[in-house]
Amino acid sequence: MSDSAKKVSKDARDRYWRSNLKWLAGLLSVWFLASYGCGILWVDALDKITIPGTGFKLGFWFAQQGSIYVFVVLIAIYVVVMNRLDKQLLEGKGEQ
Repeated sequence: MSDSAKKVSKDARDRYWRSNLKWLAGLLSVWFLASYGCGILWVDALDKITIPGTGFKLGFWFAQQGSIYVFVVLIAIYVVVMNRLDKQLLEGKGEQ
């Protein structure tokens, strides 16, 4: 453990962990809705819509590629959020 991590209070670490879990739950919920919801549950309704210029049905697209794209975007969001939380914790803002 680094010196700066040792100086962080237990309360700040607990708030950091709670915030991390909230973000994880939210992002995984979005991914679930995109992959399971759009790719399986609502596929019939989404298949009535085609992607312009391709002829692909939207439900098919979500089942094959859309959920993967959503997952990659969610990973990028998670990285940005976690970097911000890390910076807040190590700068002492997490101890307010």
